[in-house]
Amino acid sequence: MEGRIHGSARTTPRIRAELQASKESNRKLAARYRLNVKTVIKWRSRTTTQDARMGPAKPCSAKLTTAEEAMVVEFRQRTMMPLDDMLGHLLDYFPQLSRSALHRCLVRHGINQAPKSETTAKRGKFDKTEMGYLHIDSSELRLESGKQHLFVAIDRVTKFTYVAFFDAATKRNGAEFLRQVVQTFPYKIHTLLTDNGVAFTEQPRYRNGATNRFGGHIFDRVCHEHGIKHRLTKAYHPWTNGQVERMNRTIKDATIKAFHYPDFAALEAHVLAFVMAYNFARHLKALRWRTPFKVICEAWTKTPERFTINPHHLIPGPYT
Repeated sequence: MEGRIHGSARTTPRIRAELQASKESNRKLAARYRLNVKTVIKWRSRTTTQDARMGPAKPCSAKLTTAEEAMVVEFRQRTMMPLDDMLGHLLDYFPQLSRSALHRCLVRHGINQAPKSETTAKRGKFDKTEMGYLHIDSSELRLESGKQHLFVAIDRVTKFTYVAFFDAATKRNGAEFLRQVVQTFPYKIHTLLTDNGVAFTEQPRYRNGATNRFGGHIFDRVCHEHGIKHRLTKAYHPWTNGQVERMNRTIKDATIKAFHYPDFAALEAHVLAFVMAYNFARHLKALRWRTPFKVICEAWTKTPERFTINPHHLIPGPYT
């Protein structure tokens, strides 16, 4: 309780110190500070200004004896099982034990949380980079009439997003999407990060083949044509491309998971409208509550040499 004041307290540490240092009578001090005389007597008899500890002097379990509580503590320290697993094992020996009583017991002894492992790898934040670093991915959208593939590209810095629908996630469709991305984004793209999908790179078993050695993947050829560096995520590490994975989920939560669509034309129109609103009207916390378009316009005023077109030409109009 040190450093805290009880919720029903009528005095502060400063007033308590003044009461203890004063030479006046209890009644005068009570009238001056508008306190009960018993309150003044209580604080003048103490040597500290902190509230006394609430609850029993010696906390103990209402469900377990001292010996049984020591057994529970020893069991926890030896096994480090989760709370529910511990309860399942201990109920055979202590049928009166409840989950809340077990948790309070562990809290009293300071062993309610497992120690953090020093070898556990921590997932850090992305390295700082300049705009033009894009994350690209594809996902599948299903309706009663069939399925289509949604390709998504999002800039790591500006969060500007572009999407397109294709009938399949093929090499040609991946390359065509990249051409559309280069044409749509108003600034130069210097790096792309994709997964190891067939639309973006050759599969490992074909990478040493003659076709890949002499011709290369069509997606990589388009990257080379525009001077873009293509990077791949590590296998079975989807969080490396988490920017676009999260954007995929955001789009699906706002469209196909919330509404019913009679056909893919209605779904595509809604997705495109949502992405346009996201780019031009949605204030994002990651951008200090600015919109992606506002961030791009601010960059245009500072470094116009990075841009291929004036970003103000992207503003949607009546004929967009």
